[in-house]
Amino acid sequence: MTTLVGTGSLIRLALRLDRVRLPIWILVTAGLVLATASSVAELYPTEASRRQIAATIGSNPAMTAIYGQVYDTSPGAVVMWRLAITGALLVTLMSIMTVNRHTRQDEEAGRLELIGATVVGRHAPMAAALIVATGANILAALLIAAGLTGQGMPVDGSFLAGLSFGALGITFAAVAAAAAQLAENARTVTGISVLVLAVAFVLRLIGDAGSATWVSWLSPIGWLQKAHPYAENRWWIVVLLLAVAIVLIGAAYALVSRRDHGAGLVRPRPGPADAAASLNGPFALAWRLHRWSMIGWMIGFLVLGVMFGSIANSATDLVKDNPQVARIVEQMGGKSALIDAFMTAILGIIALVASVYAVQATLRLRAEETSVRAEPVLATGVSRLGWALSHLVFAAVGAAVMLVAAGLAMGVAYGISVGDVSGQLGNVLEAALVQLPATLVVAGIAMALFGLAPRYVIGSWAALTVFWLLGQLGPMLQVPQWLMNVSPFTHVPKLLGDISATPLIWLSVVAVVLMAVGLAGFRRRDIG
Repeated sequence: MTTLVGTGSLIRLALRLDRVRLPIWILVTAGLVLATASSVAELYPTEASRRQIAATIGSNPAMTAIYGQVYDTSPGAVVMWRLAITGALLVTLMSIMTVNRHTRQDEEAGRLELIGATVVGRHAPMAAALIVATGANILAALLIAAGLTGQGMPVDGSFLAGLSFGALGITFAAVAAAAAQLAENARTVTGISVLVLAVAFVLRLIGDAGSATWVSWLSPIGWLQKAHPYAENRWWIVVLLLAVAIVLIGAAYALVSRRDHGAGLVRPRPGPADAAASLNGPFALAWRLHRWSMIGWMIGFLVLGVMFGSIANSATDLVKDNPQVARIVEQMGGKSALIDAFMTAILGIIALVASVYAVQATLRLRAEETSVRAEPVLATGVSRLGWALSHLVFAAVGAAVMLVAAGLAMGVAYGISVGDVSGQLGNVLEAALVQLPATLVVAGIAMALFGLAPRYVIGSWAALTVFWLLGQLGPMLQVPQWLMNVSPFTHVPKLLGDISATPLIWLSVVAVVLMAVGLAGFRRRDIG
């Protein structure tokens, strides 16, 4: 029996299980490209307007750090500049989740052990997951290319743009496959893969915003932006991305034969035979499970706060000569001072990232349940309500800690840059904390789904994705206000120092109701 026998059957199984998820990912990604191309054509219809935005962005470290450089003034190049980061996040997250779901997550849940008892080779599950993820990325790439071509853009540049996104997605599918051999649980695999993605983003940001441009060449996301479709058309970037993917896949295949089923190469440190007194109770156990994740996220938020706070003062240069961009920034961040608009827009993005932690921490409940670790705890004197609350509290507290860390770091960094730390710190920290109710609404959605429909907890990630797209692209695409109001982040006050309590109270009420509904549902449903 070869190590790949049964791959075809596993591919069909994966496609059946992902018959809803993958089409949504692919259609959202392709639809985002088409909507962005259409909006860019309206915002920058002339060569002069595109030349102006390129010059303005090029002289502004704040926007260059976030979106990258405008490498050409053709319509297609401006579309790629505006789309690169958002599109990159969509294809990479789709790839990471797909590979993780059909490798480590299935192995952790015991499904691969049942499948392995049949005529299935050792490498078949990984091969099936990678083939499905690769196929999804290729389909997304072709839809992007066809859509851009349909917008009247050059065929060669359109196909390079689409294939660049597809190759980046395949590269991160390979990252997830390699990570699945190192860690013994799906949560850690996701953490490793997302950490690699975050490092790639930071390297790209440092390279584009500073004088050390060579740093962005250390990042696959940087390579995506350096493909320069509709300009130089650097096809070799696609080859470079695929070469890295092949190396990582080869490493993953070599490693899968060196570990036991259900284990990772990096084995967890064995704990003491007897639990310490500090583990007496569900909240102590939840703290132990969440503490390192919270610390890692907090460090990341401190770095983000320092980084964006230090460049916030340059945001005024972006719009002083460009009324079109001024309109966009004001729609995203308010209609008062441009610094306030920039800071609140960035804090809105940071709040969305904090929501990722909140959802992940809340859904730890589902991971504990499906891995049959919840049942032994609930078989003791621990109540269902107490156990669920222990994780939910750390999801909420953790999100608050992230926002405080980002607000403090951003306020101090910005205050130092303008010589007024004491005057700026309070305003920035307050603007960070007002994002918390919207973040808790997202955690409430995750809790409600866990309590009422645990099989569909993936819907919490879908909701967060919708909120993110509305917040980042809604103003530019002129989305109707009623649709914008679907996102809780739309209702967060937009100006530093101009905080209205009413929407925050309503958001808090919605969050509490969602959490209460989820807790009530969990008390009544079966475990498993």
